[in-house]
Amino acid sequence: MSRRCELTGKGPMTGNNVSHAHNKTRRRFLPNLNDVSLMSEALERTFRLRISASALRTVDHRGGLDAFLLKARDTELSPAALKIKRDIAKARASA
Repeated sequence: MSRRCELTGKGPMTGNNVSHAHNKTRRRFLPNLNDVSLMSEALERTFRLRISASALRTVDHRGGLDAFLLKARDTELSPAALKIKRDIAKARASA
């Protein structure tokens, strides 16, 4: 399971641990990922996604999973999220 947000593409970053003596050792900053179930109103079903805490706040701010995915760039989305986005667009077009 990769440490990458399925909605924003946020992944691990690297940096330094800096001691009091100013010694530097490499470290990794991991994103705060959570397994969540998000409801799609257009498809009337839930989807299990592994997303960052900041992405979850953004989904709430934009008004739900459908609004977030329709506004998101395709390059940032995982293949699973991209399929959900296409299904939502198809459902909205037919409705």
